[in-house]
Amino acid sequence: MRILTRYVLFDLLKVFLLTLTGLTAIIFVALIGKEAVDKGIGLGPLLRMTPYLLPQSLQFAIPGTMLLATTSVYGRMASYNEVVAIKSLGISPMVVIWPSLVLATLVSLLGVVMNDIAVSWGVLGVQRVFLESIEEVTYSQLRVKRTYNLGKANITVRAVDGHRLISPTLIVQSSADRPGLTLSADEAELHSYPDQGKLVVVFRNMEAEGSIAPSMPGSFALSNPNEYEYVASLDELTGTSDKMRSPSTYALAEIRPAVARQESLVRQTEQSMAVQAAFGMLTGDFNAISDAAWKIHEDELATGRTRLNRLHTEAWRRWANGFSCLCFVLIGAPVAIWFRHSEFLASFFICFLPILVVYYPLLAVSVDWAKDGTVPPQAVWIGNIVLAIAGVWLLRRVNRN
Repeated sequence: MRILTRYVLFDLLKVFLLTLTGLTAIIFVALIGKEAVDKGIGLGPLLRMTPYLLPQSLQFAIPGTMLLATTSVYGRMASYNEVVAIKSLGISPMVVIWPSLVLATLVSLLGVVMNDIAVSWGVLGVQRVFLESIEEVTYSQLRVKRTYNLGKANITVRAVDGHRLISPTLIVQSSADRPGLTLSADEAELHSYPDQGKLVVVFRNMEAEGSIAPSMPGSFALSNPNEYEYVASLDELTGTSDKMRSPSTYALAEIRPAVARQESLVRQTEQSMAVQAAFGMLTGDFNAISDAAWKIHEDELATGRTRLNRLHTEAWRRWANGFSCLCFVLIGAPVAIWFRHSEFLASFFICFLPILVVYYPLLAVSVDWAKDGTVPPQAVWIGNIVLAIAGVWLLRRVNRN
């Protein structure tokens, strides 16, 4: 028994590690290329992003690699009649299957950890490198394309002369509590201060669309009669501030405190609306619960509840994604034995196509519904449960026949 276990486990590990190395390298190159194309990042920043993109590559590579290793090993064993030989000795096929289930459980735990690192440390690290290089990237893109989109801001120029932007136009998108802003000038210079989280654009002979009001995004300083400095937060422009941070970038250890903070904010909004509604009814001012200010409170409450649902869903989603490895093996091992293909790609696609058609749509729909609050966050495990039930049924068939 131990000889069979070591034999299967060694083959699984060999195929898994070799395939994981190759597939991770392919995905890593694709991610590097995506960052270079989408953000116009040069070689230096891309090299600094390397350690942060590696966990993201592993995040995508691990489940598929586990399925490929399983179908490859068991497909070969079945095609060479090794499983038939084991049965002829009165030994249950589960003797050679359980090592893959143990390995898949350990790999699933690794997958949960890798998902957590990839979406928190990895994503935030990529954003940090981008912010540190934003001045270099912006000037490089403006020289080539004459326009660059920086999150919530867009810069367009007629030409770039050294560090001078000729005839620049800066458009900052509006937000829920602040109007947008459009600035144009004869020339400008751009400076970023990542350590201070600031982006400074110095305009000469500037014209603004509308009046410059304190409520506008960023702040202005008049350095001389013809020169204005526009100072904006890099985090706000790129959407990386704590207030605008996506729940999907929180580490598992950060989710519970974030949930507590968000629940407190939702309660405060609900209490504020209750007080305003009660006061309006007591005074007969029914416009107080139907005017623009009330609509702002309703939007704020809806946004707060949606964010809270997303935070609740995130932890369950990470664990479900990680344990997809175990579910894939529950399907892959019996199917590979059943179809007896020595060609590993044939067995892999026979398993992967149903998974692609069933599991991933179920995961996507359940995650969307959980984020909307339509279903509880535990519903993100529906895809895993469906695969697990199908896998257990297939294992019973293989064990009997």
